[in-house]
Amino acid sequence: MDKKIDVLSKAPGPEEYLALRAAAGLSPRDVDGARIAMDNSIFAVTLRDSSQQLIGMGRVIGDGGCFYQIVDIAVRPDYQGHGYGKRIMTELMDYLNTHGQKGAFVSLIADIPADSLYKKFGFEYTAPNSVGMYKKL
Repeated sequence: MDKKIDVLSKAPGPEEYLALRAAAGLSPRDVDGARIAMDNSIFAVTLRDSSQQLIGMGRVIGDGGCFYQIVDIAVRPDYQGHGYGKRIMTELMDYLNTHGQKGAFVSLIADIPADSLYKKFGFEYTAPNSVGMYKKL
């Protein structure tokens, strides 16, 4: 891992967020929605290189009491494979372990093959007892 990477506990601006999502191959989002989302994060972590370019991020969202969700784990392709996803997850889990409510439910939706990363942090598949579902507006 590059020692020149800054780890910040701050959500990126909406335009940076959308650019990182696109670069990392995640689905597009609306800029107005992105602005609201960044402002309403419970916790966010960003990784920036020596020129302060956003190279990775992750967020915790939820109600802050019973339910938390990990979202937006993204690393620019030219920085992937160097442990930055693991660093992001470590920061998010450290936050949750320190500030999360005892007995709270922490969920995420894992893209394959990223599920192997999340397993290292104790996440388990919900099936066959339950399955993830979604509806896009």
